[in-house]
Amino acid sequence: MNSEPGDKKNEAEQIELLKQMVKEAAEAFSKVDKAETIRLVSHLDADGLSSAAVIIKTLIRENRKYCLSIAPQLTEEVAIQLAAESYQYYVFTDLGTGQFGLLRKHLAANGKKVFILDHHHIQGESAAENMVHANPHLAGIESSREISGAGVSYLFSKALSEKNKDLAHIALIGAIGDMQEDNGFSLLNKEILADAKAAGTLKVITGLRLFGVQTKPLHKVLEYSSEFPIPGVTGSESAAIQFIQQLGINPKSGNGWKKLTDLDDGELVRLATGVVLQRINEKSPESIIGPVYILKHEVDGSPLRDAREFATLLNACGRLGKASVGIGACLGDRKCKEEALRTLGDYKQQISGSLMWYEKALKSNGTLSSSQKKSIILENGMVIINAEDNIMPTMIGTLASIVAKSNGFQPGTFVLSLARAPDDFTKISLRLAGEKLVKGEFNLMELLTTIAATVGGQAGGHHEAAGAIIRTEREEEFIAAAKHHLAARRIEEKITAPEAAAVTPVITP
Repeated sequence: MNSEPGDKKNEAEQIELLKQMVKEAAEAFSKVDKAETIRLVSHLDADGLSSAAVIIKTLIRENRKYCLSIAPQLTEEVAIQLAAESYQYYVFTDLGTGQFGLLRKHLAANGKKVFILDHHHIQGESAAENMVHANPHLAGIESSREISGAGVSYLFSKALSEKNKDLAHIALIGAIGDMQEDNGFSLLNKEILADAKAAGTLKVITGLRLFGVQTKPLHKVLEYSSEFPIPGVTGSESAAIQFIQQLGINPKSGNGWKKLTDLDDGELVRLATGVVLQRINEKSPESIIGPVYILKHEVDGSPLRDAREFATLLNACGRLGKASVGIGACLGDRKCKEEALRTLGDYKQQISGSLMWYEKALKSNGTLSSSQKKSIILENGMVIINAEDNIMPTMIGTLASIVAKSNGFQPGTFVLSLARAPDDFTKISLRLAGEKLVKGEFNLMELLTTIAATVGGQAGGHHEAAGAIIRTEREEEFIAAAKHHLAARRIEEKITAPEAAAVTPVITP
């Protein structure tokens, strides 16, 4: 397509343009000889694994062979390695747009045919010979909320065959994992939701939007409700139990504890009413109630039944090196589901360990002199966390997100985190505290791209969440550049005192 990103068109025209773009991509793909093996490369987060699952199921249905790789970052070294392989046809899902130039240089220029199904922001060139590029930004659609990488992959799959509409629920898991669900879906995600409902794979109920309702005791769900804090309840097990009892609900069932799914209709009404009243002084007390997405083919009481929890499970698999297990779980493999649930437990331990390291490093700040190197830099308008080798590089974005949502910092505070990866690279993530309150103030992807470029690094992502990779030897240069650029862009608010920035170790998707 020849459209430039950001063209001013109404929504219907933009959506139709994207669908036409995807249709043309599907038509081009249909011409590939089925004797060819398709080289599939996707990202490691929930959206990336969902994208890969959609495409793999599609390829299987078309009796096509494929070879899969999951990439934490699509660097030039990775592009060179891919180009050296004997494959002729490459499909990139949930990545590729930000590395378009690398793929053109190393693959397309050498006769490889490249398909990119992505939703990340376009940086520089977006069209070239031997490259088929489907991205909502090419149609003028801002993709931070409207459609995920898995959503683009689903539209491509659906364009190949209408029978693939039964994969819509997988695309929605990817969208939820990419934080695109905000008390409902919009634009293309809403259309994909309609497909999932029609296919009978997903249903939507109105309920408490709390994490863990399928698996955790009710009082633990309320205790760990960090995304929607319940004053006087969140953070205290005893207060949560007392709160439930005051609503006339017995928190116990026999010798065990009740889950939310054990409550009858009357108890559910009393609980919902009580929670909203308890949050009456919050900005939006009723926001804790809204759509809950249930995967109908999953067993009651399983973490896989709630789409939000499924997305967390996929993140766990991708970030702990079990991507194939997560993809298998998406495709319904029983053994993969069992392994994925075990991996989820390991993921929670990794998050807990990361938070413990963060808390310890935060406390040690006060004992270090000004000449000593600090793992956490607290300055007006910014928090820079340099975990070095103390946290897995695949977990550093998760830590940044939790810290940014912790209510420990003023809205508009930049949260920048670094952790070292193999081969002398450092992984970086940038988030914004109180992002919903300052939405639209900053384009984090553009900001991090500017900072990373000062040390020869590569960045990508979205307005509200961005990542980068740099050479480890240039960390100090990067941090100095980050302090300069973030200070220039900050909202003139002071960070709260360090001791107020503690994070409750709560697992969220």
